[in-house]
Amino acid sequence: MLLGSVQAAGFALLAGRMYQLQVLDSDKYTTLADRNRIAMRLDVATRGLIVDRYGRPLALNRTAYRVAVVPERAGGLERALDRLHELVPLDPAQRESVLQLASRQRSFLPVTIYDDLTWEEIARIGVRSPEVPGVEISAAQRRYYPQGAVSAHIVGYVGQVAKHELNGNPELSLPDFRIGKSGVEKVYDLALRGSAGRREVEVNAVGRTIRELKRLPDEPGNTLRLSLDVHLQRFAAGLFGKETGAAVVMDAWSGEVLTMASIPTFDPAAFTEGIGADDWAALVSAPDAPLVNKAVSGQYAPGSTFKMVVALAALEAGIITPETTFFCNGHLEVGKGRFHCWHRGGHGKVNLHTSLVESCDVYYYEVARRLGIEKIAEMARKLGFGKRLGIDLPGEKPGLIPDKAWKQRRFDQPWHIGESLIAGIGQGYVLATPLQLAVMTARLINGGKLVQPRLVKADGSAPTDPTLPLSPSNLKPIVDAMVGVTSDAEGTARASQIPAPDMRMGGKTGTSQVRRISTRERLTGVLKNNERPREHRDHALFVGFAPLEKPRFVTAVIVEHGGGGSKAAAPIARDLLLETQLRYARGGA
Repeated sequence: MLLGSVQAAGFALLAGRMYQLQVLDSDKYTTLADRNRIAMRLDVATRGLIVDRYGRPLALNRTAYRVAVVPERAGGLERALDRLHELVPLDPAQRESVLQLASRQRSFLPVTIYDDLTWEEIARIGVRSPEVPGVEISAAQRRYYPQGAVSAHIVGYVGQVAKHELNGNPELSLPDFRIGKSGVEKVYDLALRGSAGRREVEVNAVGRTIRELKRLPDEPGNTLRLSLDVHLQRFAAGLFGKETGAAVVMDAWSGEVLTMASIPTFDPAAFTEGIGADDWAALVSAPDAPLVNKAVSGQYAPGSTFKMVVALAALEAGIITPETTFFCNGHLEVGKGRFHCWHRGGHGKVNLHTSLVESCDVYYYEVARRLGIEKIAEMARKLGFGKRLGIDLPGEKPGLIPDKAWKQRRFDQPWHIGESLIAGIGQGYVLATPLQLAVMTARLINGGKLVQPRLVKADGSAPTDPTLPLSPSNLKPIVDAMVGVTSDAEGTARASQIPAPDMRMGGKTGTSQVRRISTRERLTGVLKNNERPREHRDHALFVGFAPLEKPRFVTAVIVEHGGGGSKAAAPIARDLLLETQLRYARGGA
């Protein structure tokens, strides 16, 4: 009876435990079993396309073919490599890398032999694949930039995910996954990625795939339509020839950027699969900075293109009227300092119109002396200087608009009146990007509308921007003077006027010194720009708008070390504004 009782208790305990495992905890252990049996596989989603305003492709996806071998089915990996080498050459270093990889992983896992083969190469292997057991052929997506270097600074490029970019998202660990590294590829990376496809597969205890249970297809990324016109982009880049610099064309009312060229540029395809250390070092150390988008990251003294800011500030403050005149004898003396005009003989009696048409420096020295740096800085910021404009590109620089507080913070020194005079002609501490110069021009000719630069094509009507509280009677004489720069007999850019009457342009030339000219050089004679070493030559600038009747397009051009704005930058701006108007007269065809 005692033995029977013990046996009964044992059976009861066993039955209870079985009931707990099979009934009460059934769901728990089923889940655990499924987790061991079922594995989730992710497939990289098709990255969204990037196109220009007319749908022309800027970034596409192409099919790249890959060949792998499963060692346990190959009857000897080295034998399989020998056969594949007869079909598509395999260099010794690549062969050794394959063998090392195979030695570190399970024999039932595929080892990639070739990546990114052409259709002809993959067809050659496919036809002979029965002779090479264990061969697996698959296709993957690779980013392709059909416009090449022309749009590289705007579109950017994708690259392999770096360690510091891993954030726990399993998609980022996929071998074929690429992440946006620069340009709009980086800014809109999440929208372009899409959602990865998912496959549920049954695996055994060692991870071997038995069968596929379920498949959920990927969701491709969104197509991104830019405001850019790739034809104009290519045209603008071609105008620079051997020179370096940047050019921007923008719609003065909508803010849409039609062209943003930065010269020199680079080939984005080199980055897709990882650029070599030597090639990267060469690009980074190049003196002409091909990786820098100079349109938004290049900061230059704006020179005489800044004079409209000073003139408008003085008109708004009541310091001058359009009829106010000053006499230019070639220089202005303030205290112990002498501030020279570019015209050594002077311009004589100058009013607002002639000061801009002939670009008289003395006029703006005098205006800046009376106006003061604070009011100059206030107007400059209203017109888009001294801050980032929020364009959809990484690396945008704010430029610099100095004032008394800035200098005190930066140098722990007070502001001097001579620094106001130099700022009055866009030199000294003042820095601006070509995009900021284009925005300034747009806000001047559109009546003070606070237009913002936009690189992504807006769906439907353009956003409504507020308007600056500027007097139309103060804007008009400045715009009229910009017309005079290209139309009056003494205009500094008269030689670059567009001949077509209905497409004529207005604008302002600028020359930005890159080094200070000493008193000794002035006394002995300053070398002409083309006689100096290139790095000592002035930058050439031009800002312009067209047509004169109902202006719509604005441009800003800088030619690095190009000398005078009238000779180097104005002709580029003329050709660019003419081509823009011709294209849009034809509907952008």
